[in-house]
Amino acid sequence: MLYPMFVMVILTLLVAINLFRVRYKAIKAGEVRLSQFRLNTGVIPDKITQAANNYSNLFEIPMLFYIACATAIALGIQTPIMVFVAWVFVVARVIHSLIHLTSNNVIFRLYAYVLGNICVLILWVLLIASYASR
Repeated sequence: MLYPMFVMVILTLLVAINLFRVRYKAIKAGEVRLSQFRLNTGVIPDKITQAANNYSNLFEIPMLFYIACATAIALGIQTPIMVFVAWVFVVARVIHSLIHLTSNNVIFRLYAYVLGNICVLILWVLLIASYASR
């Protein structure tokens, strides 16, 4: 479960770097002023909002993923199916981010989002079942 969590951390950092790059580029191009980012005021280009929203998304449902994985590790109840589901979650989140940061096709993004949420639910059910059967 540690490796899927590590990949999620890398994804989050890559999305953060992308957000910085998009903001920096917009400031250099004169599309926004640096002061606008104090409170995110004024007109912010869609590309920046898109990148910022994706970055924020990585601190929502993924937190439940991290907690489930860390709990499984701490309790020593990682099962092969839990590890598999964790990897499916990571793949779903990578796909979600790629869609969100490129075409932003809402339907395809929704599919990846729902798959990830289902994985988190399954992880928690497996975690509780494994713990209860100890």
